[in-house]
Amino acid sequence: MSPGLLFSFVIAYFVILLVVAWYTGRNSNNDSFFIGNRNSNWMLVAFGMIGTSLSGVTFVSVPGAVGKEAFSYMQITLGYFIGYLTIAYILIPLYYRLHLTSIYNYLDTRFGRYSYKTGASFFILSRTLGATARLYLVVRILQDAILSSFGVPFWLTTLIILLMILLYTYEGGVKTIVYTDTLQTSCMLAGLIICTIYILKHMDLSVAGSFTAMHEKGLTTVFNFDPDSKLFFVKQILAGAFITITMTGMDQEMMQKNISVKTLKDSKKNMVSLAFIMVIVIGLFLYLGGLLHIFGAAQGVTETGDKLFPALALQHMPPVISVIFIIALISALFPSADGAMTALTSSICIDILGLQRRSDWSDARKKKIRQRIHLLMAFIFLLFVLLFEWIDNPSMIGVILKIAAYTYGPLLGLFSFGILSKRQVEDKWVPAVCVAAPLLCFVVDKYQSVLFGDFQIGLELLIINGLFTYLGLLLIKKKDVQMA
Repeated sequence: MSPGLLFSFVIAYFVILLVVAWYTGRNSNNDSFFIGNRNSNWMLVAFGMIGTSLSGVTFVSVPGAVGKEAFSYMQITLGYFIGYLTIAYILIPLYYRLHLTSIYNYLDTRFGRYSYKTGASFFILSRTLGATARLYLVVRILQDAILSSFGVPFWLTTLIILLMILLYTYEGGVKTIVYTDTLQTSCMLAGLIICTIYILKHMDLSVAGSFTAMHEKGLTTVFNFDPDSKLFFVKQILAGAFITITMTGMDQEMMQKNISVKTLKDSKKNMVSLAFIMVIVIGLFLYLGGLLHIFGAAQGVTETGDKLFPALALQHMPPVISVIFIIALISALFPSADGAMTALTSSICIDILGLQRRSDWSDARKKKIRQRIHLLMAFIFLLFVLLFEWIDNPSMIGVILKIAAYTYGPLLGLFSFGILSKRQVEDKWVPAVCVAAPLLCFVVDKYQSVLFGDFQIGLELLIINGLFTYLGLLLIKKKDVQMA
């Protein structure tokens, strides 16, 4: 299929998003932008969060990694399940009890202003790096598949996509995203299912027959029982649980949607539903990954990793499947990028600038500042996507999880100390502790072969980072002063 025709489908899809944004963003205000007026339907939020949680990286990287790591990603997914339940029954009730707009207000209440600003700053850093890494992967595919044939440079492709996201989130924010994410998640899952069915039909395979073929190629292994390996099942499950607790439960983007739900009961139902759905959906992505590797071998395709799925969908499948792949891909892109930009705008406005505390500012002035911050975030996204283009790592999911291990660890330590301990800390020293912990983790990670021999540290570096932060907070605790 010609790039021009593929591009026309992308434009048509975007027009639909704009119509939804216009309809849902009417009469919006700052409360609509930040928390959807706390009036979001929990079922829509739960379904839309699938797309936000997965992103274009999952759509491309998880199937691509099956050739190297088989189905071992399911170990992390089982950890995700545990993490979602922890969020539902521990963190969400806390956020609702405190009536938070920004979840980092909890750190202000518990420790003080320095801790509050530190937590928000680490979220801004974490989400900016993670979201732009996800965005880069999809922009790279769209660039290679469509826009490079028109002579459009990579930076301009990125700018066009960011302008698209700005257009439909500029006014409505969370109120709009709850609905657009639902549409986008539907398209992404439809693409996943249709591509899976096509390969089965094309290769004349039954589901049972496909598993047999995958097993013969060693692609179906789920659990790794080697304690020294980074893929050891205990490490992976623990890492998955804490990745979810931090990247969802301690992340303003994800929790912003949850606390937009009407009641605590519905918000908890949203998270528990998401726990079950994610296991099923990621299982389908792994299954598709196995099929792609079998199909690719039959087609003589040499691409691996992140390049496998795009190469097969765009060059070795019928035009209609190519269109479905592109629509599903941008459907996976937009929920992670639009939500991140909105949440980062909210965090800077509320946590850093103190927008809600400025009673001397009119609503019109607050809205203008919020919109300027939203534009600033789009520009920052552009710069970081260009940075990842320069780095050009072949497997972006590994990059994203590694970034999370370093940047979410201090949030894990801060929230854990606040919830599990009643002690107060010297608030002014909290930023130093939260910077020192990732630096210590970098030393441990770099010299792990010297420190631990054959034992390899993988994604559980996040847990170690949180532990270092927790221990650092113990060192700066106030003597004999506990929270009432």
